[in-house]
Amino acid sequence: MRLIMYGRGEESGILKKVMQLVTCEQDADHTAEKESLVSDIYDEIYHLLELSTRYGFDENLWQCYIAYILAMDENPFSMLCETVGASGDGSVNQIVKQDMGVFYRLFHYDFSEVEDKLGIDCFTTISNYHSMAKAENTYNKSVSEKVRALAEELTKAEDGEAFFTIVTDFYRRYGVGKFGLNKAFRVTHKGEEMILSPITHTSDVVLSHLIGYELQKQQLVDNTEAFVEGRKANNCLLFGDSGTGKSTCIKAILNQYYEKGLRLIEVYKHQFQDLSGIIEQVKNRNYKFIIYMDDLSFEEFEIEYKYLKAVIEGGLEVKPDNVLIYATSNRRHLIRETWSDRSDMSQDELHRSDTMQEKLSLVARFGVSINFSRPQKKEFDSIILGLAKENPDITLSEEELLMQANAWSIRNGGYSGRVAEQFIIHLKSVAKEH
Repeated sequence: MRLIMYGRGEESGILKKVMQLVTCEQDADHTAEKESLVSDIYDEIYHLLELSTRYGFDENLWQCYIAYILAMDENPFSMLCETVGASGDGSVNQIVKQDMGVFYRLFHYDFSEVEDKLGIDCFTTISNYHSMAKAENTYNKSVSEKVRALAEELTKAEDGEAFFTIVTDFYRRYGVGKFGLNKAFRVTHKGEEMILSPITHTSDVVLSHLIGYELQKQQLVDNTEAFVEGRKANNCLLFGDSGTGKSTCIKAILNQYYEKGLRLIEVYKHQFQDLSGIIEQVKNRNYKFIIYMDDLSFEEFEIEYKYLKAVIEGGLEVKPDNVLIYATSNRRHLIRETWSDRSDMSQDELHRSDTMQEKLSLVARFGVSINFSRPQKKEFDSIILGLAKENPDITLSEEELLMQANAWSIRNGGYSGRVAEQFIIHLKSVAKEH
């Protein structure tokens, strides 16, 4: 069973090894050879179980694994399909249909003869598997749901042609590979190689959970909507007091527009040297990428902001249309300023104000700046009442609720959405104790 377009990615390792071992079984006549073969098969079953645990697969693990390969294999055909679909009757379609015929047979492969000859039942077990219940944050839920749905669809296919239709429809709907099946990514390194690794558990917050700040939320929605629809959009800076919901807004925006192809890449200040590599990896993909920098600020002696300026605007390579930068910061101008920056008379530098202009030029590269200021007492009370309404366990009267919230805010840093949320969590914990 040879594959032409598929089977070259890391995801196919278990498949290749299992089919090699099944082929070797036909020539294994001696007991020692059979014992070695069984040991090798058990090793691959272990790897399959490990993969299934990572992605929360259940029931027929073999079929889930085949669906996983098809969903994750980034090859010229699958990457083209995520952009334009499987249009026309090109020669590549015929090649892929041959591969789909192979996958159809692998999907329904009968391992009973192998099991009978070797005296094992592991393939029967993984074909009727009941996994232990586990919390959603212990596996990659985003990939799990899509792969299991694809596997269920593939069980209805009658042949390789039907496989081809189901899989190409999947590519057009979700895309392919890690960018297609995951929402968010972080930068990691394997030796000298920079890798965008999926963040397997992301917040499910939505914008309506953030009470107040309606104008700020609408500004962010308008800019992001233009971006995902292919219109011109700006880099965004969300600045203001801590605990006011800046980061929450961006997480909610990701959830709102994920189905429309929005993806998020989290980058920290010490990783700015990787920005050009990140852009190189994503610029030709059929998704919209927000490079997200949380709590961004620079001290006087830090020069990383120069790399950021070049990437945003000013470098020789133009930033692609499918990439924007969204940053949050407690500082309006990102970089710490001193009064000496504003003085043209300094023994260290003839025109000190030029230094200030250089620093401020970074902020100018963010076309949209949105201010999140600390709420006043009335706004804080509205946040408290709104959060309490979402938690029926809290049975305090409005007067008692606001009185306790006011006392909590005095002890815990003043009025902010974060303080309000922490207070509600405190009330819920107390309610459960009683």
